[in-house]
Amino acid sequence: MSEPVKLTLVGGGGHALVVADAALRAGLTLHGFYDDDADAPLAHGNPSCKRIGDLTGLEARELDGSPWILALGDLGTRRWLIDRLYKAEDDAAMVIHPDATISDASVIAGGVWVGPRAVVNARARILDHAIVNSGAIVEHDCLVSENAHIAPGAALGGNVSVGNDTLVGLGARVLPGVKIGNGCTIGAGAVVTRDVPDQESVVGVPASAR
Repeated sequence: MSEPVKLTLVGGGGHALVVADAALRAGLTLHGFYDDDADAPLAHGNPSCKRIGDLTGLEARELDGSPWILALGDLGTRRWLIDRLYKAEDDAAMVIHPDATISDASVIAGGVWVGPRAVVNARARILDHAIVNSGAIVEHDCLVSENAHIAPGAALGGNVSVGNDTLVGLGARVLPGVKIGNGCTIGAGAVVTRDVPDQESVVGVPASAR
C-alpha cells in the first residue's frame, strides 16, 4: 500500500480548518502549515508552524518539495502568494472533499479546493487555485478561472465564465451564459443576469453595480 500524500497548508485560519478536514477525509495527511498569525486556529501553540513570510521564492525549496495548497480565504493574499510561489507550481495539490460530486468529464487543476456537497458538472473547468466552496454548484461547460472563489451555496448556470481573482458571494446565482470578468465581486444573494466587466462589484436582484 502506498504512503498517503503529505500535504502542506499555506494558511492556518478558519478556511484552513475546512481544507484540512477535507484533506483528512480524502485520505491525505498533513505535513505542516504556514501562517503569520500565531493565534490562528492551526498555529496556536504549535511550534512547528512556520511563517508565510519565510516563503521567499522557492529556490531554497521552503516547501520541501511536498504537495501544498493555499488554505486562506482572502483573494488578494492568495494572489500575492500565487505570484510568489510560482516556482513550486508543479507541486500545487487539489483537495476535493469526498462528499463533493465531480463529473468525470470535468477538468480540475492544481491547487483547487472543492468543499463538501459541492457539484462540478460535465465539461466544467476549474483552473489553478480556485475555490468551489461548500454546497456550490458549477454547471456544465462553466469556466472558473485562476484564484476565483465560488462561495458556499452559490450556483453558476451552464456555460458561465468567471474571471481570475473574482468572488461569487454566498448564495449568489449566475444565469446561464453570463461572463464575469477579472477581479469582480458578486454580492451575497445576488442574481446576475448580464455580463459583468473587469473589476466591477454588483449586488441585488437583478444584480447591478453599486
